[in-house]
Amino acid sequence: MAKPPRISVVTAKGQVTIPAELRQELALWKGRRLLWEKAGNSELRVVILPEHEPQGALGMLGFARRFRATRSTADWLGELRGG
Repeated sequence: MAKPPRISVVTAKGQVTIPAELRQELALWKGRRLLWEKAGNSELRVVILPEHEPQGALGMLGFARRFRATRSTADWLGELRGG
């Protein structure tokens, strides 16, 4: 028997409800963090993040982004070449 489509609607605040069946199956409870990634022009990927922060070297991934704004490579190279 085919399962009905799992469709959500984006609210005015940009919120989306995850279908209850998926929430239960994936143990998605209040406070669980999800990572949203653009996978294509009309496709998103959602990754369930670990319940605890990674320790050691893995915990440092992306840490530098907190201290500086991101620039494109072209802007960065233009600044370097400009003197």
